[in-house]
Amino acid sequence: MTKQKTLILLFLLSISYSFSQDDLLNELKNETKADSSYELPAFKAVQIGNLQSTKIAGKGDFFFIVAHRFSPFSSGLDNFFGLDDANTKIQFVYSFWDGIQFSLSRDSYEKTYSGSTKLSIKKQSSTFPLNIVGYISTDIETQSKTSDFPTLEFKDRVSITAQILASRRITKNLSLLIAPTFVRQNNLQQFIQTNDTNLNRFIVGVGGRLKISKRMSINADYGLNINRHEDSIYKDPFTIGFDIETGGHVFQLIFTNSRASNDSGFLTRTRGDWFNDVAFGFNIVRVF
Repeated sequence: MTKQKTLILLFLLSISYSFSQDDLLNELKNETKADSSYELPAFKAVQIGNLQSTKIAGKGDFFFIVAHRFSPFSSGLDNFFGLDDANTKIQFVYSFWDGIQFSLSRDSYEKTYSGSTKLSIKKQSSTFPLNIVGYISTDIETQSKTSDFPTLEFKDRVSITAQILASRRITKNLSLLIAPTFVRQNNLQQFIQTNDTNLNRFIVGVGGRLKISKRMSINADYGLNINRHEDSIYKDPFTIGFDIETGGHVFQLIFTNSRASNDSGFLTRTRGDWFNDVAFGFNIVRVF
C-alpha cells in the first residue's frame, strides 16, 4: 500500500472549509501557481466549521468573524424553526509574525470569553506529506452565578483545549484533517447534577473540504469523544455545510447539532442529537 493511500485511510472523512485573504479573487487566481517546494494550504479558513483547521493567518492579517448558531428545527413553527433564537460569537484573529496567530472572542453560549494561539509546526511539501499545527485555547464561562453556586471560584469557570492538527491536501479539490484533542473541562460539572463528571476529555476530531466550484465547497467536521461516560447527556458534535466566497468575505452556511462555537463548548457539551436536534447556523468572515 502506498504512503498516500495509508494517509487517506487515517483521515477518515472527506469535507471541510474555505477562506478569504485580502483579495479572494487574487487568491483564486494564484491556485494555479503552486510553490515548487510547499503545497498550497489544505484549507483557506482558520476553522472548518466548528473544528479548527490548519490554516494560520498571514503576518499582518486581521480577521473579523461573526458566528450564529440557531435553535433546532424541531422547535417548530412557534419558534420559526429555531430562527427566533441565536447564540452569537464575535471573534478577532491577528498574526504579528509568520506562522503564528492569536485570537480573542466572546460567545453568548454560556457567556464565554476565549483566547487562543495557533502555531505552525511543519508544512506539507514535496518532501513532507502533512501540514502540522499546534493549537491551544482557554474558555472562561461567566454565566453561572455565585448566588446559585456559593463555593464557585474563578478556576471553576476555566476550560482548556489543546490540539495537534494534521492535514493533507490530497488533490486540488480535496483536503482532509485529523485532530487528536485534549480538553480539561471546567469544574462546573461538579456543581451540576450529571453523570459526566470526568473533567479530562480525550477527543479525535476529523474533517475535510471538498471544492465543488471555483467559489464553493462542501465541508464537514466531527468530534469523537473517547472517554465520555456512557450515561452522559452530551453527544458527539457533527457539522456539515457550504462555503461561499464573495470578494473579501466568506459565507459559511452550516447545519450542526451544537449551539456552542467555543472549543470546549462544542467539543464536550453538545446536547443535540443530529437526527432530532439539527439546527441551522452561519459564519461570516472578513479579512482586513
